[in-house]
Amino acid sequence: MTRELRLRILSSIVMLAVVLATTWVGGLAFQALAAVIGLAVFWEWSTMTRLSEVSMRGLALGWLSVVVVAVNAVIGDPALSLPLLCGFTLTIMLMTLLRRWRWWLAGGVFYAGASIVTLAAIRDDDAIGFVAMLFVFVTVWSTDIFAYFVGRTLGGPKLAPRISPGKTWSGAIGGTIAAVIGGYAVTASYFSVSGWWIPVLALVLSICSQMGDLFESFIKRRFGAKDSSQLIPGHGGVMDRVDGLATASFAAFMIAMTVAAVNNGVTDSVGGLLFDFAGR
Repeated sequence: MTRELRLRILSSIVMLAVVLATTWVGGLAFQALAAVIGLAVFWEWSTMTRLSEVSMRGLALGWLSVVVVAVNAVIGDPALSLPLLCGFTLTIMLMTLLRRWRWWLAGGVFYAGASIVTLAAIRDDDAIGFVAMLFVFVTVWSTDIFAYFVGRTLGGPKLAPRISPGKTWSGAIGGTIAAVIGGYAVTASYFSVSGWWIPVLALVLSICSQMGDLFESFIKRRFGAKDSSQLIPGHGGVMDRVDGLATASFAAFMIAMTVAAVNNGVTDSVGGLLFDFAGR
């Protein structure tokens, strides 16, 4: 076993332990984890896209936006998180039009801020939030792991050769099937599941996870970066590890909001809304 592989395995164990422990504890611990992830993501995004070369004032406003969203997620009012994020993003978009900043700035603020808001909202501080967060984790992790191994084993046509030459259609399909099975197993462990909702939800989140992975690959290829950073020994950067999770969490959050709208604005936790049709 090479030194790099040992380092990669050790980092994976530490990351998994921290994530599962804070997910179990919930509350302030998980909110702080979500905030740290979002702040690290924005640092990597701004570094990769070289935002400091265009406007330091714009970058400072971007940092202020993400920090405020992060602090509010940890010690503020959760109901303000989404309005704050949208307000900051729209403000930066307007300033981009007026000052000719790069659109990557507004994109980075929204991407990093949405990671904080949606992760914290899904976990919330109740038992259903714990199950919902596990469901998202297992869906994303199953997709990543099985897409890699099935793709390497079966090969075949490339999924997006210009963006990520290593990904195949066989891997994408294998990862999606594994995500559906994994997501159903997690939910069935806690609820009496019936119907079509959970398999379809896992399918959608798996597809979104893979789209998020491709999106980050596009950014890295666009700016000539191999990894988003070197923050995690043996793994690259935080974005390299949470690209699929960020998009899947955002999709889960938007699905929950849609369910709330369909149910005439019923107030419930995001996890409760996600499992609304699961027979819990």
